[in-house]
Amino acid sequence: LAAKNHAHFVKNPYSQFRNGWTVEQVLQAPKITAQLTKFMCSPTSDGAACCIIASEDFVHAHGLENQAIEIVAQGLETDDPAVYDTKSAMEVAGYRMSKQCADNVFKDTGFADGEGRDLVGVVELHDCFSANELITYPALGLCAPDEAHKMVERDDNTYGSKYVVNPSGGLEAKGHALGATDLGMHFYITSEHSIKLAIFGMQAPGLFDIPDKRGKFGLVHNIGIGGAVVVSLLRRPEFYKAGGIDGQARLGYNHAYECRPVTLADIDKVKSKKSSKFVLQHAKL
Repeated sequence: LAAKNHAHFVKNPYSQFRNGWTVEQVLQAPKITAQLTKFMCSPTSDGAACCIIASEDFVHAHGLENQAIEIVAQGLETDDPAVYDTKSAMEVAGYRMSKQCADNVFKDTGFADGEGRDLVGVVELHDCFSANELITYPALGLCAPDEAHKMVERDDNTYGSKYVVNPSGGLEAKGHALGATDLGMHFYITSEHSIKLAIFGMQAPGLFDIPDKRGKFGLVHNIGIGGAVVVSLLRRPEFYKAGGIDGQARLGYNHAYECRPVTLADIDKVKSKKSSKFVLQHAKL
């Protein structure tokens, strides 16, 4: 799992690290616990993320049909005090609340119990440690209970397979900026659906190879131990329309794939008429 994530992040310009580690290198890295090496754990990271939430009316009024990605369903669950009486590491790590939240989100989307996962094409999940990713596969319904290892053995979690899990590299490879982590996951899934990343090797193959023009779902999973979990399903909306001016045209580059510093000139192009000079004078740009 760690080697898979480290292979993914090589293509991600926002990754904290840019050198992929092999399975052998992951296993030979310094031990953190009896089961985990350093490369199976997320690093200490700094970062920021931002999402803009808009109504459908706003999207149409401003001609953003080529960029808007729909939040089809989203759920929040907390764990139960009884979890801490089970003496189960899986439960303490969020298995039960992740499963309940995912089941509710797919139900809210209109699927019957256990259905809908075959329409998921790309996933960003909370892999603070490799073990967390492993237990999250069945929790989200991506595989049957007790078959997460088979999903790994079949490579059903990477490019050219059933799902692409953590194309960003995940927390343990891309970095774990805590408060920014969840919005960052939504950024990557939104980019998969709205900005063409195929030529850069980041877009999940087959994401739009289905009769439904909206393509497959993007699934986001984020947890906080002790404890809460958020699960989101994202997808192109029915009214999605390709073409026209987008963020790439305005910025002059593909911000989903190319990481550049923000300048005051960039801010002057987009800042509000009521922007604060006080805030900008303290910005380190």
